Amino acid sequence: MSQGPRSGLAAVSSALLAMSRHLEVRDVLKTIVASARELLDAQYAALGVPDDHGGFAQFVVDGIGEEQWKAIGPLPRQHGILAAMLHEARPERLADVREDPRFEGWPSAHPDMSDFLGLPIRDGDEVVGALYLANKNCAKPAGGCGFTEDDEELLSILAQHAAIALTNARLYERSRELTIAEERSRLAHELHDAVSQKLFSLRLTAQAAAALVDRDPSRAKGELQQVAALAAEAADELRAAVVELRPAALDEDGLVATLRTQIRVLDRAHSARVTFTSRGVRALPAAQEEALLRVAQEALHNALRHSGAEHVEVSLHRRGPAAVLRVTDDGGGFDPTTVRRAGRHLGLVSMRDRASGVGGSLVVESAPGKGTTIEMEAPGG
Repeated sequence: MSQGPRSGLAAVSSALLAMSRHLEVRDVLKTIVASARELLDAQYAALGVPDDHGGFAQFVVDGIGEEQWKAIGPLPRQHGILAAMLHEARPERLADVREDPRFEGWPSAHPDMSDFLGLPIRDGDEVVGALYLANKNCAKPAGGCGFTEDDEELLSILAQHAAIALTNARLYERSRELTIAEERSRLAHELHDAVSQKLFSLRLTAQAAAALVDRDPSRAKGELQQVAALAAEAADELRAAVVELRPAALDEDGLVATLRTQIRVLDRAHSARVTFTSRGVRALPAAQEEALLRVAQEALHNALRHSGAEHVEVSLHRRGPAAVLRVTDDGGGFDPTTVRRAGRHLGLVSMRDRASGVGGSLVVESAPGKGTTIEMEAPGG
């Protein structure tokens, strides 16, 4: 936050640009609240997004420290002034919120508030949230509210753009959910195909072993060893697929921790040694993190299931303003000149699409018998 109030078109423009810069709903809410508090020079600001059960699905504050917010306790319910913003859908400007007949008090750790400005955030006829500001940083007129009609008009402009930003963020998150669902469906089909093939081979080999037990025990023994090998491969397929089907914990853990966890599991599940190193990469925008994770998963899939590699190295490091992912294996490799065939077989087309979709690039280096290196560079590292 800045050290003082900002005013004028430049300040409003800056706030609106900040809102449009984010795609995650939580980030949009935080930006709206911080922008409102700064523009109107208030001590406290909050934004509540209602749920369908009399509470708030999300409630974001600015001006209250983390420890104090924890001490306040659970999220508020829809009551009093908070409910008025949502159900009556009209602005409220009060000289002292504590003297309003709808005021029902607050928890003991809650900061003391007096003058108040609240405004609903509307998307058409639907109220999608409400903005609340308290304690204007100025001298109060006798018996009056520190917030003015100009403040209310400015907050109204901000609320209109906040509705657009919030709607866009929700649509983006919905599109991500659909993408994840499509990805899970693709992986489920891969799992079905791979394991079905292994089990079919397993069944045929077991039948052959049973037929040979009496008349050719040595050949039967060989077939049974093949049964054991096929069973181990099927188990590896299952373990790896379970890891990939699990939702990536990017929001909670971030890209580095998510990659480290998945690679640790793959290292245990496969005979090849799989290692991971990371250096200097900060948190990235959600789209970049997801693209890097998916490219890493695709490259690991190729290295562990198709290349015959004994060692796969994954690294994530910073290069200038970018994050660089490298997946290198010592497997059989392939001829990059046969890119059309290899692209279909190894998912190179989808990896290139993921990289270009976030403004990044993908480079593939390989040769028969020389292993493969896949490098993705994404802006924002």
